[in-house]
Amino acid sequence: MTLGFVMLVHTAFDRAEQVARHWAAAGCPVVIHVDGKVTRKVFRGFRDRFAGDPLIRFSRRVRVEWGTWSLVAATQVATERLLQTFPDVRHVYLASGSCMPLRPIPELCAYLDANPDTDFIESVTTDEATWTIDGLEAERFTLRFPFSWRKRRKLFDRYTEVQRKLGVRRKIPEAVRPHLGSQWWCLTRTTLQAILTAPDRAEIDAYFSKVWIPDESYFQSLVRNHARRIESRSLTLSKFDVQGKPHIFYDDHLQLLERSDCFVARKIWPQANGLYDTFLAADRPSRRVAEPNPGKIDRVFSRANGRRAVGRPGLYNQGRFPRQGFENGITAARYNVFCGFDDLFDGFGAWLARRIGGRVHGRLFHPDGARFAGAERVFNGCLSDNPTLRDYRPEQFLTNLLWSTRSERQTFQYHPGDTPEVVDFIARDPNATICVITGAWAVPLHLSDLSFADMRAEAARLQRADAAMTATLQSAGTAARLHHWTLADFVAQPRDRMRGIMHEITGPGPRRVTDLPPMRDLTGFPAFLEQLRNDGMKPVVMGDFTATPGGRNGR
Repeated sequence: MTLGFVMLVHTAFDRAEQVARHWAAAGCPVVIHVDGKVTRKVFRGFRDRFAGDPLIRFSRRVRVEWGTWSLVAATQVATERLLQTFPDVRHVYLASGSCMPLRPIPELCAYLDANPDTDFIESVTTDEATWTIDGLEAERFTLRFPFSWRKRRKLFDRYTEVQRKLGVRRKIPEAVRPHLGSQWWCLTRTTLQAILTAPDRAEIDAYFSKVWIPDESYFQSLVRNHARRIESRSLTLSKFDVQGKPHIFYDDHLQLLERSDCFVARKIWPQANGLYDTFLAADRPSRRVAEPNPGKIDRVFSRANGRRAVGRPGLYNQGRFPRQGFENGITAARYNVFCGFDDLFDGFGAWLARRIGGRVHGRLFHPDGARFAGAERVFNGCLSDNPTLRDYRPEQFLTNLLWSTRSERQTFQYHPGDTPEVVDFIARDPNATICVITGAWAVPLHLSDLSFADMRAEAARLQRADAAMTATLQSAGTAARLHHWTLADFVAQPRDRMRGIMHEITGPGPRRVTDLPPMRDLTGFPAFLEQLRNDGMKPVVMGDFTATPGGRNGR
């Protein structure tokens, strides 16, 4: 009987009973502390289940409040009961009701037998290393914290701020060298007895009673005064997220926990039946002599913490919807936006699909509804072509489409008459390649059967929208790759312009742009612009057509 356990329990009593019986079945005595906030009826029912078991005892109860001295007091009374009741115990292992052994108990006992004078406790000085993930470090020891952080947060914060302004600095007892570390330790009887029977214990306990979260500093600091040999690490696997909250282990963490080679893990979800059935099996073989090495799985948790902190690029959901500027990439994949090309060229979408591959959509933000590739009504991610649903949040319509199709590059057409709210979003997106021919919308308008009065009104509306779109795309905040020409500039050298676009999208290659889809007939287009000008509507976004040939394909 070289190892005993102290268990701090406040919930999930069925699981705590399983673990306690598992330890006792291996010959290890257990002293259980049940939180004083638990009702007497529940406590007595739990205690009576162990009637007649000589290796399981209960300690005096303390009402425990997180972050306060009460948690240390509960640990003290349970540890004292264990040391008094079981004099043969050489090491005391502190655990919670949500802890679970990962390796057979004989392996842990053999490991401690090989290190009889070693105290396993994480103990990090506040002066030389940063231990906490979020919260106070040195000020834990120099200020007073008489108020509960959880129940009286405003009073806690105000009292802390007042002490800072007044320059309050508590005197640290000479016997205390402030250290921090995990609450879950395994200490020798000799060290624990020295701490609990120290002549200045009353003074030290009074000091730590006003330290913030003393369960992370009381034993971690005092062990430095009495231990023969310290290994500054815990034998319990516990991982924390970016907010300092413990990760909870579920059934799908089974292989991860086995790979760690740690002796105990917390926190285990009470409903993780697969974990409890596997690790508490009576016939679990003892075949490993490996050192506990939580570093084997650190990479997994680092990735998880990083993903929780910054998310995955382009993924938005109810659990993570960051403010503008705090995204980890506002979209999930590269994509292309062409504006004006389908107005200038017949069959441009089909030609582009053959050239670059991927999915080439029509006008996704058409006022009458999204024009998905293949004339689909519902696209990947259950995105509907309904314009009302799309325009409720047009930016999220686009991010959802790109997330659902991130393995395949997407391309779509845009028109100045389409939903304008999405332009600023696309302009800010480094994943976007935007190719714009301003004024190209005037070509199909010129070839339409509308009366001239209707043409003039529509031209005035689209020119205003085109100018606003161009101003947004050329603003200082634009991060997209932008290719921009007026209609006159583009039709003067269409192959050269298109060659630059293809180089940007597909990269350099042996294929040259030698064929273009047929350009719409521009015969009479300069005269159309002149007519608009003479009628009082000055066309400016198309560029200067006075030196541009009026032929079909330019050169």
